[in-house]
Amino acid sequence: MVYPSDFEAKLGFDQIRLRIGDYCFNTLGRNAVDAIRFCTEYKIIKALLDQGSEFKRIKERAIAFPLAPYHDPSEQYPIIGIEGSFIEAESLQEIAMSVQVIEDCLSFLKNEQETYPNLFQLMLSVTLPDIIKKSINSKIDDMGKLKDNASHELLRIRKKLRDESGRARRLVDQMFRDAVSNGMVPEGSSPVIREGRVVIPVLSEYKRKIKGVIMDESATGQTVYMEPTEVIEANNEIRNLELEERRESIKILRELTALLRTHLPALKLGFDFLGQLDAIQAKTRFAFDIEAALPQLVDGPKLDWINARHPLLFLNHKGKMPVVPLTIDLTTHERFLLVSGPNAGGKSVCLKTVGLIQYMVQCGLLVPLDEQSEAGVFHHIFLDIGDQQSIENDLSTYSSHLRNMRHFVDRANEETLVLMDELGAGTDPNFGGGIAEAILKNLVEKKVWGVATTHYYNLKLYAEHSEGIRNASMQFDGKRLEPRFILDIGKPGSSFALEIARKIGLGKIIKEAEDIIGKDLTGLETLIKKVSDEKQELVKREGEVKEKEKKYNELLDKYNQLNQELETRKKEIINKAKEEAGLLIKQTNKEIEKTIRHIKENRAEKKETKRVRQTLEGLKESVKLNAEPKTASNEIISEGDYVRLIGQDVSGKVISLKGNSALVQFGDMRSSVKMDKLVKSSAREEKVSTARRSFGVDLLAKQTNFNPTLDVRGMRVEEIVPVLDQFLDDAVLLGHGGLRILHGKGGGVLRGVVRERLKQNKNVVSFDHEHIERGGDGITTVVLK
Repeated sequence: MVYPSDFEAKLGFDQIRLRIGDYCFNTLGRNAVDAIRFCTEYKIIKALLDQGSEFKRIKERAIAFPLAPYHDPSEQYPIIGIEGSFIEAESLQEIAMSVQVIEDCLSFLKNEQETYPNLFQLMLSVTLPDIIKKSINSKIDDMGKLKDNASHELLRIRKKLRDESGRARRLVDQMFRDAVSNGMVPEGSSPVIREGRVVIPVLSEYKRKIKGVIMDESATGQTVYMEPTEVIEANNEIRNLELEERRESIKILRELTALLRTHLPALKLGFDFLGQLDAIQAKTRFAFDIEAALPQLVDGPKLDWINARHPLLFLNHKGKMPVVPLTIDLTTHERFLLVSGPNAGGKSVCLKTVGLIQYMVQCGLLVPLDEQSEAGVFHHIFLDIGDQQSIENDLSTYSSHLRNMRHFVDRANEETLVLMDELGAGTDPNFGGGIAEAILKNLVEKKVWGVATTHYYNLKLYAEHSEGIRNASMQFDGKRLEPRFILDIGKPGSSFALEIARKIGLGKIIKEAEDIIGKDLTGLETLIKKVSDEKQELVKREGEVKEKEKKYNELLDKYNQLNQELETRKKEIINKAKEEAGLLIKQTNKEIEKTIRHIKENRAEKKETKRVRQTLEGLKESVKLNAEPKTASNEIISEGDYVRLIGQDVSGKVISLKGNSALVQFGDMRSSVKMDKLVKSSAREEKVSTARRSFGVDLLAKQTNFNPTLDVRGMRVEEIVPVLDQFLDDAVLLGHGGLRILHGKGGGVLRGVVRERLKQNKNVVSFDHEHIERGGDGITTVVLK
């Protein structure tokens, strides 16, 4: 329960209810909003909050939810419930249109039941027969009129009615033209309708010259409206047909109303569902207005809020000065908070924010605080705020406060949230402070949850030295003498009464006031203010440090990211260079083999050899373009530097410099080299290069001189093994796959030595004798890996 009876008005929830109601499409939604009540059941509150959160997600994702303006048929229910009654075609058409909205919403939620399970729960009891909408739409058009084919009888009547109306009109037109030609009709007039019958205007002096009935006359009496005798019979027939049409229409409407009567319970459930959806969408629109979120709901008392904002204050300041958020937590060990501070510093706003947001949560509304906030469920919320004096009940302000306190003391328990503004105010401070402390002590001992505001020092001291309650203050800028509206939990606040009085202009009497107050109290006030100022300064510096740390972390993350990107790029470049180098070597080997083969085939003819050499020179230049690094223009080479030729791995030491040339020691050889052909090298590179040279080979030279056929005839057995091993190694190095060893037939000794050695070589895949026509047993063919 909540206390007092005007709880909602005191906190401003009545204004919130009005704002939400204005967002509803129709009275069904507004009735649902008016029915919002304070709830203490965790499951119900959770379902209401989840429904609001799910609908909010739908709107955030810009999904077209099929809820649209509809009509409330509640006023028609009593008529529908009476046997033999009927409702008009326009009302039936409105019901059919609203049923279509209901069916669209049901279809959407059924298809999205896994995404929006709590909204889906609303429709479980709703089942509307298709026959309702189909029957109404088959007989009533979009304008709310019965269709001609609603029944065979209605179709016949309307056809005959149109025929009779046309005949009557033609008679009237003919008689009107005759009257005009005889000058009996006022100038500019035409046939009109009087009492549902077509009549013609006639000047009063000619009314006896036309046979008929006078139906009306003009205000001046100069014109009469006559129904000619010839037309009376046609008009009577039309009137009879109109009565027949009405009787047939009522018959059809009774049938449709009877259909609604049969399914009235299902119809009511469907429209109740529509009203609930209407209220939910209205609550969601209000949630967007106040930037509300879904807190973490706890089953039981709990209050741990982050950045809570008073919803009405937030709306009033939207687009202006931002509202300072409130961060507050009440724990099971410290359930009560005593807030002190200067007047107009935000204490009452803090109290109202706590009460209003907690009440909104337990009414199933999304609230303006961070999603990480935790909100519990209280069984009671008691409020004492504002001037409650009553002349009728003979109550002063203080008496009304005491009456509320008695209610709190008698009925508050561990599941109660108590909110008390200016506790103990309204009477002698000495007595009021004592009574307030006793009340506060009683509530704290009963483990009641609550927030109270005060200026009394004895209450601040009690909160400081007692368990279950904490001091808190509203921050105040002592230099500018302006409130900061920030709740600071953990220390009491100063009233800043003397400082505010000086600002207002009472500086001349402040000294006397300080003497009256006493040095002890003045000193305590000054000490509290000093502690508050120092804490604010520390908070400010802490914020600056956190901001710098944040920037540092951002720069560090950026550096690590760039470093990772560079490493990745470096690996990509190296891998690409290796691939290009591999392709280049492969291409070079192919060209060399092709060159050697070409020279052999042409038997080293001078002209052909020159052409092949030019091809190799072109390949050489291509290799230079792809592989040679550029000489740095600012690189200065001095005596003693280690250098290497551009495009070569061999390093040497500069012995001396002469003009544009340098004398370089390459191992045991000295050579004079142009400076533009050299680049600096390190001693480490020189050693590596020397090591490479000590066991390396000149692939180009070996490829040029290599012969895939080895002739060992005439050699001694001990000479064959080293020559054969070197031959095989060179072949593997140069990439040859097939070899021929010429050893002759003779006694087969050399052949045996050769083949035994081939068996021991791991690079030999197989070997066999040559074809009989190309040497037979005198030659062994070898296949390498």
